[in-house]
Amino acid sequence: MTSTTLRTLVRHEGEVPRERSTCGWRDRLISNEDTEVAAWVHAVDIDGAREHYHKRSAELYCVLEGERRVVLVGVEQVVRKGSLVHIPPGVVAWIGLGKVGIASEPGDCPGSVGELPDRQD
Repeated sequence: MTSTTLRTLVRHEGEVPRERSTCGWRDRLISNEDTEVAAWVHAVDIDGAREHYHKRSAELYCVLEGERRVVLVGVEQVVRKGSLVHIPPGVVAWIGLGKVGIASEPGDCPGSVGELPDRQD
């Protein structure tokens, strides 16, 4: 059996800190205050998202409710509940209103996010 230094955690949306983010409001399920974790994970209510990119880390978006548009490098696609979107570092992305789960590599702090001009939903 292989040993690991990663922590086990169980957290629930609504029982963790909630804050405004680039894309909307996020529940910080696993975030920068956590050490020895493989990824940061937030449940995000997308509202007022702007096109942006992350300089150092990839993101995984898992659509938790409904159907919405996502734009990756200028190409629009429709995603729905259960869809998974992988966004590599440096890729310009935008996602429409709704609930998503976002996982990213630890350490991509807000200062490493590049924002672009507003787009209309």
